[in-house]
Amino acid sequence: MARVFPRRNKATPDDALAFYGPPPNLFPEAFSGVDEVHLDVTFTLDKPKAETLAEQWTHIAPVKIGGVAYGDPGREFVPGRYIKHGYTFTSRGCPRRCWFCSVWKRDPVPRLLQIQDGWNILDDNLLACPEPHVRAVFAMLARQGRRVEFTGGLEALALQDYQVGLLADLKPRPNCFFAYDPGDPFETLKSAADRMLAAGFTACSHRLRCYVLIGYPKDTFTLAEKRLSDMVAIGFTPHAMLWQPETQSAEKHRPGPEWENFQRKWARPAIIHRSPTRDEGWLIPNAPYARLARDVQNLRPN
Repeated sequence: MARVFPRRNKATPDDALAFYGPPPNLFPEAFSGVDEVHLDVTFTLDKPKAETLAEQWTHIAPVKIGGVAYGDPGREFVPGRYIKHGYTFTSRGCPRRCWFCSVWKRDPVPRLLQIQDGWNILDDNLLACPEPHVRAVFAMLARQGRRVEFTGGLEALALQDYQVGLLADLKPRPNCFFAYDPGDPFETLKSAADRMLAAGFTACSHRLRCYVLIGYPKDTFTLAEKRLSDMVAIGFTPHAMLWQPETQSAEKHRPGPEWENFQRKWARPAIIHRSPTRDEGWLIPNAPYARLARDVQNLRPN
């Protein structure tokens, strides 16, 4: 089985039967063992490209197109099939009902999967899973012998004290990506940060990260910068996540290029934590005091 992806990122498999884009110019016998082509699509904006790719791959083998963008519930997880080895799911679903997320529509309660070895956890809401499952996941992570990452996100509201202890006990200390979403009380993130810092994490290590959704309808640069700066002030290193419409009716609210510019500056720890300086005539932000709205609008400082 060959797997095809409309875009490549750090998690895209890199084995001999993983492809990005149209079929490469290989000898026909290179595909002699391929009896099926799976086209995996994560983002809805990639669907038109994916459907073009499906036509281009039909002469290789029958094509099946699916993935998150097509509502695939992810009934099973096979390491290395659609994401690179090391990335792993141990559960699917989330009990929250966030307006900007469709995960809960597929799985309104966490659906537990067989725990497969890996060091980058992609679960939708691991901390909302039953305690025995969470402890079993951390036992697996402790065997990996390398730094663990939780890039799938950790929910501050779900964070329990025993989970703080499990995170702090991992050696070396993991990269923890929390989330500050629209409607989340600031106090919830503050409580999570305080407990993680008390457990031995430090702000200067930048191991405490926080996804912050920006650019959604009625958001402004001023409000977005305030949320991002607030995360810095309590010990998180924020990572701005640009909202993307999931339906045709929401396309009119798609963030413009100025939001993309803003997001890039708030997704790089080296920029966020850099001391004020001049670089080719442009102001380099030093959160939480940066006035990035001005920078995004490409106004040169006086």
